[in-house]
Amino acid sequence: MRILQIIPSISLVYGGPSQMVLGLSGALARSAVEVTIITTNSNGDAGQAPLDVPLDRAVEQDGYQIRYFPCAPFRRYKFSLDLLKWLSQHASEFDLAHIHALFSPVCSLAATVARSHHLPYILRPLGTLDPADLRKKRRLKQIYAAFLEKPNIAGAAAIHFTSQQEAKVSERFGVKTRDLVIPLGVTAEEKRDTEAFSIANSRSPMLLYLSRIEPKKGLDLLIPALENLLAEGIDFHFVLAGANPQDPDYEGKIKAQIQASPLGYHTTITGFVGGDRKASLLQNADLFVLPSYYENFGIAVAEAMVAGKPVVISDGVYIWEDIQNAEAGWICSLTVESLTEKLRLALRDEGERKRRGLNAQEYALKQYSWDAIAQQTIQAYQEIFSSTIMTK
Repeated sequence: MRILQIIPSISLVYGGPSQMVLGLSGALARSAVEVTIITTNSNGDAGQAPLDVPLDRAVEQDGYQIRYFPCAPFRRYKFSLDLLKWLSQHASEFDLAHIHALFSPVCSLAATVARSHHLPYILRPLGTLDPADLRKKRRLKQIYAAFLEKPNIAGAAAIHFTSQQEAKVSERFGVKTRDLVIPLGVTAEEKRDTEAFSIANSRSPMLLYLSRIEPKKGLDLLIPALENLLAEGIDFHFVLAGANPQDPDYEGKIKAQIQASPLGYHTTITGFVGGDRKASLLQNADLFVLPSYYENFGIAVAEAMVAGKPVVISDGVYIWEDIQNAEAGWICSLTVESLTEKLRLALRDEGERKRRGLNAQEYALKQYSWDAIAQQTIQAYQEIFSSTIMTK
């Protein structure tokens, strides 16, 4: 099969959803699927230089191809007219397109182009159909949906959700859809040098937050919960690992709040981490925390689990039921009190942390393996391709 993956950007600046496409493409390629990714050279919306990559030329990587296009004429929205022109010229060379992101102009118009060339496509919303997300810029999104996304959803061969809860809550604008629920994957990291990233006060249990620093992640719940635990005399060292180049003001506000608090003495703020530094943090952590208000999957949670770490997450992270059933962590509601309670339980019981960490790793290696996910995805591709052939 010849599969086209379409995404606005695969820069690290945009976090896990962009990187997921690389993991999926590599796993598909290992199963003899021909994969081409088309994307832009966007590297952030806050004045960052674009990615230093060849443009409109096939770049070989891990058994698949990536073709980058310049952001023009609207760099701010990761839009590329050249990408759309290329798609129009080459759509007939592919069996199916997998489009990652809604409410993104280049993806919205890519779906329109695919439809005009009778190229079947799957849409992956990345949480953009969640009611909480749709409330942001609500009026503008209503207009956008009416003219672009509703027709795109209606014309899609399927909608790819990454959790049952995401599929359950997502808006379809009155359109009946075929839903695919296929989780994201993670790669188990090899053991790294534990000195690659040293943390002060390392004798205390390390509590790790490793995600983008943005309002939806629940840091307004986490910081007061940690302050409560300190007031109770509970020992821990908090590591805040992450950044937000898209909203540096919010990132600065969170850092300043921690530094002005008694929590500051018990906290290490790392900024963005990747590679060996990220692997070292995951290896050395005792507990992972992510109290998001909504999270269609939570790739950072899965990464912590595959590293053998128990997790404390909110029921806004849509894989929470899987984690609860696997006894892989603790689930809180979206209140400071509930989060404080679950963190207290986890930090006070080292034996239970280890037990749930082993459960987390076993579950993640089985359920979030890229190769297993690739097989589910290939089956969905084949069913869609076969049904398309039959209707022609």
